[in-house]
Amino acid sequence: MKLAYYPGCSLEGSAVEYGLSTERSAHLLGIELVELDDWNCCGATSAHNTNKMLSLALPARNLAMAEKAGLDLVAPCAACYNRFRSTRHEVSHDPAMRGKIEQILDMPYEAKGEVLSILELLANKVGLEEIKQKVKNPLTGMKAACYYGCLLVRPVSHTGFDDPENPMSMDHIVEALGAQALNWAFKTECCGAALATSRPDIGNRMIHEVIKNAKEAGAECIVTACPLCMMNLDMRQAGMEKALGVKYGLPVYYVTELAAIALGDTPAEVGVPRHFVEAEKYLAVVAERAKEAALTPPPQPKKARTASAAAGGEAKEAPSAQDTEKKVNAFIKAFEKAPDKMAARIIKDPERASVLAQLVGGDEKKIAKLAEAMVADMEKAAKVGDAYVTAELRKREKESAS
Repeated sequence: MKLAYYPGCSLEGSAVEYGLSTERSAHLLGIELVELDDWNCCGATSAHNTNKMLSLALPARNLAMAEKAGLDLVAPCAACYNRFRSTRHEVSHDPAMRGKIEQILDMPYEAKGEVLSILELLANKVGLEEIKQKVKNPLTGMKAACYYGCLLVRPVSHTGFDDPENPMSMDHIVEALGAQALNWAFKTECCGAALATSRPDIGNRMIHEVIKNAKEAGAECIVTACPLCMMNLDMRQAGMEKALGVKYGLPVYYVTELAAIALGDTPAEVGVPRHFVEAEKYLAVVAERAKEAALTPPPQPKKARTASAAAGGEAKEAPSAQDTEKKVNAFIKAFEKAPDKMAARIIKDPERASVLAQLVGGDEKKIAKLAEAMVADMEKAAKVGDAYVTAELRKREKESAS
């Protein structure tokens, strides 16, 4: 697989370990990354906030060069990826804008090439089974909270590769590497972005909420795919702890660091010693857990037991796929008939349950996800429902503020 590679400003500066691990994991997976010659800054927030045409022309120049080379483009940085996808979307849907962009660039750009995030590349292009087969050092025993942040899966009309409220692509990648990806409610909440510098009183609280929620979910580390999220959660974690009088010391990793390590590299080779929160010791703990697990015989599968079987009767087989499907469909019908009652079963807080009932009304996708979660694990259903409610309340706060 051959792809145009856009490192952007961060991967050659503040997020150099992201750049190192992206290139190493690509190499170990047999991907050829061809760095764009004479690439320019995507404009990021600066252009987006000051001049719309500039915010489109800057990314478009890089996309046009990749298109000329006949290559799809991968942009690991979440901000760069978001700007590229937004530009591609606008050019694809507005012929007049496309003409203006081509005139500014003095080169054609037809938005034919694909723009990939690192998560799309690993989960969808390489594939989870391919990753599993190449893992040499499984991350057995790692308990990770996968943090997507604001930009990777939003807006869904521009990105579209994952669920904007409960994305799972990074979770699946981490699991393919041997780790446990935890369910938690803050995987797409904002970490504060640049507020950590302009308004640290606000930024520190936002950073704190993400790390606190991860810890409460049982996470021993956070995994991200965004340089700015990494900067806030890793570099600014100590400052947040001092300002708020708390102590977490929670290590944060790029998903590509974990991929390269699981595929055979050492932490030093992919830049882990550069982290601000000590992150090598936890990887050593995980390595020991993996060794112990390899020496322990796998547990024998157990048959599901009914109440009568537990009292001394015969053990019964686990429910079949057909039985599971029937239960899911029953829950879906119950949601459609009485969303208030079903929401109350998932979330105990009456006010938050009311918000959930409003959200699922007529939303088949959300209802299906909640029904599947309820059949699998009520605790998981509660976390999915809580994530929906949290996202909606944040949205309402922003709308009322504006």
